Amino acid sequence: MTTYSKYSSFCFILFIVIIQACSSPSEQANQEVVATEKPNIVWIMLEDWGYQLSCYGEPGINTPHVDKLAAEGIRYTNAFATAPVCSPSRSAMMTGFHQNYIKSNQHRTNGSGFTRQPLPHGIRPMTHLLQEAGYFTCFMANRKTDLNFTHEGDLYQGKDWSERAEGQPFFAQLTFPGTHRRWQRDSLNPIAIEDVSLPPYYPQTDLAKRDWANGLEAMQNVDRQVGEVLDRLQAEGLAENTLVFLIGDNGRCMPRGKQFLYDGGIQVPIIARWPGQIEAGAVSDAMVMTIDITKTILDVAGVKPAHPLHGENLMEKEIDGRKYIFAARDKMDSTHDAMRAIRSEKYKLIHNLMPERAYCQYNNYKERSYPVLALLNVMHLEGELSPEQDRFMADSKPEYELYDLQSDPYELDNLTDDTEHQSIKDSLLAELNQWREKIDDQGVSEEFRQGGWAATYPTKTLAEWKETLEAFNPWVFRKPGETMEHPYYPSK
Repeated sequence: MTTYSKYSSFCFILFIVIIQACSSPSEQANQEVVATEKPNIVWIMLEDWGYQLSCYGEPGINTPHVDKLAAEGIRYTNAFATAPVCSPSRSAMMTGFHQNYIKSNQHRTNGSGFTRQPLPHGIRPMTHLLQEAGYFTCFMANRKTDLNFTHEGDLYQGKDWSERAEGQPFFAQLTFPGTHRRWQRDSLNPIAIEDVSLPPYYPQTDLAKRDWANGLEAMQNVDRQVGEVLDRLQAEGLAENTLVFLIGDNGRCMPRGKQFLYDGGIQVPIIARWPGQIEAGAVSDAMVMTIDITKTILDVAGVKPAHPLHGENLMEKEIDGRKYIFAARDKMDSTHDAMRAIRSEKYKLIHNLMPERAYCQYNNYKERSYPVLALLNVMHLEGELSPEQDRFMADSKPEYELYDLQSDPYELDNLTDDTEHQSIKDSLLAELNQWREKIDDQGVSEEFRQGGWAATYPTKTLAEWKETLEAFNPWVFRKPGETMEHPYYPSK
């Protein structure tokens, strides 16, 4: 259960009333200023990252600064993005609405015949609402917005909270790109492949383990950057009145992760710290989504959007009663596919709207970025994968996938055709369809089904995949600090 202190509206109002009753008029005026002081808000975004943090129990990695943030605040253990890739996920978070509802669901919208459109229904970016509420908004570190909608004016007012007026509350967003491919190794604390643990749907080879370890090392580099931000807040005397969020924009950039609706693609860390308002060391198993961040921030800032948001306030008890989270995947670059998912604490149902297409149909980004994808293709074509590993390499998908996440956390045993689970499937599908209607999900048109990059599969011959894998090999096994050109992303 979620545990908080001093955030109940009733208790807060009662506290103010009691204090005012015992105070002189001048003291009451001073206390009113303190009581209405708005907190600063710092939102730290990790790119393409899931629960691979030591505070979430990931073997091999050491993330002391993120761990300290969690120890001083709350960590959510059932936290999910609304989309398994950056631009639709970020569009949802910037507005507080599911990406399909605001027609921002097609990743890299300005391509394949798609064009960014203004936000519908009078919806506005969160930062514009915060500015009107008196906040100074800034975008620090990497300035990647990656939104699938057009907007008027600048999204942010500056590049650092030091630019604000004296006494002005600020909203600062920071995106650290180090966990996005291409990962840089950690020269200070390299991780041995013997210390990592791979999900069973990956081949348990040295290359796969080294690639995974390289990703963990990249996160260790980012952890130090997180520490610098937290240290600065402390040094400037801002930590006590600052709500800090740390989240991922979507799941990890590995096969069966990013771009897919398995937990590897939508499960993200959500950690929050607000001294005096959030109890230190709290852990919540509530079903939460990244768009809940938006609702929470706007509520804390005293902003009431014109249109009710799709998220909930993480600091209100209603969040504990949520039964389901929902997620959607649509176009990825020019790879046309579409999936919808509903997840409870125990079950997940995925509806593949284009089951005729392979999971691993051509996607330029993945084939140039994922060494383990090349490994999977080689082993698939040579018949060396286990049945559980090989299902992801099939030339088509089942229309539905149903998983018992408690007994099958890696989502390997599809229970769709199991007669004992038919009532569960039917119930989840009814809820999923109701949600799709609520968000005005347009589904898949025939034009979309026929469009995009060629769906020919496999995308390369065995010889070509072997050549790809061989090119990745020295990059994956490079030493910490070693200078090397990426085989498919040479320096400009």
